[in-house]
Amino acid sequence: MIDLTRKIIKGVVTEKSLTLRDEHNQYTFLVHPKLNKIEIKKAVEELFKVKVEKVRIITTRGKNRRMGWFRGRQPDRKKAIVTLRKGESIELLGGA
Repeated sequence: MIDLTRKIIKGVVTEKSLTLRDEHNQYTFLVHPKLNKIEIKKAVEELFKVKVEKVRIITTRGKNRRMGWFRGRQPDRKKAIVTLRKGESIELLGGA
């Protein structure tokens, strides 16, 4: 089992994520790639002391990169879009 502090890597702050937060009470996080929806829900509820209604997951594959002769690959990432109950917010990410 993965430690709670390593489950949620960080919050995503983009124009789209800020719009989701303001209009739909949804927060976006980068999460550990091996977590499922149930584990993400429990981690967010324990870490931020809020009630989660719904979790959506987006998995993106890493891109191949090249710098001169050297080739590399960016890591795969998993994002979770978490919908909170009405009236709840996460202040750490500047909740409205």
